[in-house]
Amino acid sequence: MKALEGKTALVTGAARGIGFEIAMLFAAEGAAVALADLSAEESKASAAEIAAKTGARTLGLGLDVSREPDCGKAVGETAGLFGKLDILVNNAGITKDNLVLRMKEADFDAVMAVNLKGSFLMAKAAAKLMLKARAGRIINISSIVGQAGQAGQANYSASKAGLIGLTKSLAREFAPRQVLVNAIAPGFIRTRMTGGLKDEAREKICGLIPLGRMGEPGEVAEAALFLAGGGSAYITGQVLAVNGGLYM
Repeated sequence: MKALEGKTALVTGAARGIGFEIAMLFAAEGAAVALADLSAEESKASAAEIAAKTGARTLGLGLDVSREPDCGKAVGETAGLFGKLDILVNNAGITKDNLVLRMKEADFDAVMAVNLKGSFLMAKAAAKLMLKARAGRIINISSIVGQAGQAGQANYSASKAGLIGLTKSLAREFAPRQVLVNAIAPGFIRTRMTGGLKDEAREKICGLIPLGRMGEPGEVAEAALFLAGGGSAYITGQVLAVNGGLYM
C-alpha cells in the first residue's frame, strides 16, 4: 500500500521547485493533490503534468496566500473536489534581499505577508476542517536562515524564524484534536532561487556544508512525505533540518 493512499493534500507554492517535488511525490504515493500558486495557469500546467505521470487526481489553483479570502477559497475548492483535506504544506515564499539600511519597508512587509502571514492564514483555513475531523497534518517549510540568520536577508530570516514559532504554537493548540504541525528547515537546495549563484559562490557554499554539496528538492520532499505519513504519528511541534549538516 502506498504511504498516502486515500489522503488529500494541498501544497502552496507548488508550480515549481520544492513545492512541485512535494506535490509530485505525494501524488506518486497515492494522494490526491491540489497545487496552488500565484499563477493559476502555471499551477494547472504543473497539476496536469503530475496527473499524467502518476495517474493521481490533481487540481491546479491560483492563490495569493497573503489574502485571507483566497486561502479560504483554496481550502474550500480542494475539499469540495476531493471530499476532505488531510495534509497542508505551506511552501509558498518570496525573497526581497538587501542589507538592512537599504531595505525598504515595503520589501520587509511583502516578505512577511507571504512567508509568515500566508502560512498562518492557510493553517487557519485548513484547521477548520482538520479539527472537526480530528485528524490532519500541517507542514510548514521554514529555512536554515530562520535558525541561523543571514546577512542581507533580515526580512526572509525573520519570516522563517517566525514560521518556526508559529509551528510550535499551532502544534500545542491543535494537538488535542490530533492535528500534527511540524516544520522543515531546508539548507541550500538546488532550485531556481539558488540557480542564479555564480560558480565561485556555489563552490564556497558547498565548502561550508559537511556533506559537500547542495541538497535536491526531492530530498526535501522525502522529509515532507515522512511528516505526512503514518511513521510520524507521535511527532508534532518539531523542526526537521534538511541541510547537509550546515547548521546543527
